[in-house]
Amino acid sequence: MGSIPLVNAEWQVWLTTNIQRGCSPASMMEAMIKAGFDPAAALAMVQSAGRPSNIGTQAMATAIAPSAYHYDAAPVARGNLIHAGDREIKVLLRCERPQVLVFGEVLTPDECTEMIERSRHRLQRSTTINPSTGQQDVIPNRTSAGVWFQRGEDAFIDRLEQRIASLMNWPLEHGEGLQVMHYQTSGEYRPHFDYFPPEQTGSAVHTASGGQRVATLIMYLNDVPDGGETIFPDAGISVVPRQGGAVYFRYLNGSRQLDPLTLHGGAPVLSGEKWIMTKWVREHPYV
Repeated sequence: MGSIPLVNAEWQVWLTTNIQRGCSPASMMEAMIKAGFDPAAALAMVQSAGRPSNIGTQAMATAIAPSAYHYDAAPVARGNLIHAGDREIKVLLRCERPQVLVFGEVLTPDECTEMIERSRHRLQRSTTINPSTGQQDVIPNRTSAGVWFQRGEDAFIDRLEQRIASLMNWPLEHGEGLQVMHYQTSGEYRPHFDYFPPEQTGSAVHTASGGQRVATLIMYLNDVPDGGETIFPDAGISVVPRQGGAVYFRYLNGSRQLDPLTLHGGAPVLSGEKWIMTKWVREHPYV
């Protein structure tokens, strides 16, 4: 791949001039992508250059996703039933753009209960990555509490890790540790990307070990009476939490492009509580 252009003063002037001329976000992004910018970086720069806030990501992502992001074959196995080590897992939904799969019965009810009980007394307020520094910050957009488990820290965790690696068809040593998160009523996580945006200086702190994130698996540890869906607002997808089920989505292809259609979030919990467990996997072994 060629070198990524820098957002220097000339590009800033170019962005400002084209905004004043009334150019559309899609046309500016197309020009930047042709000049060598990553689609996600172009999206962020056009947004930050002063476009009105009511021009959201949907029109931009729709404009660039079919042409700029190449949807190559996902590593997850084909078929309606996937053999994942010690368990047969049902495929309930497949979406090609973005690459989203919904699974049933990834975890047993007893395994879900075990993870909740292991986590309940270790929870701390969830954080997000500061785009400038790479540090972990507490922000209002994410109102969950969570706990990390070391990869393979005991036999129970190791069994789940082996199953997840088999299901995602990605090396176990490329995975981050499991994270369990708890959302109380009204808790939410507003739309965001799981990958580390390359245009943000703080991302380098996190890609230094293991490289970029490739895909995410969110597993639901309980049924939620109302709300709490995993939403993909630019793709029109909403996944209802069901105990033992999971949603998988992939955002880094074989050419190291990042898919902006994987913008996603956790909708507000309207009744009850929500427990989820997340696995992120990287390009390279993660330590």
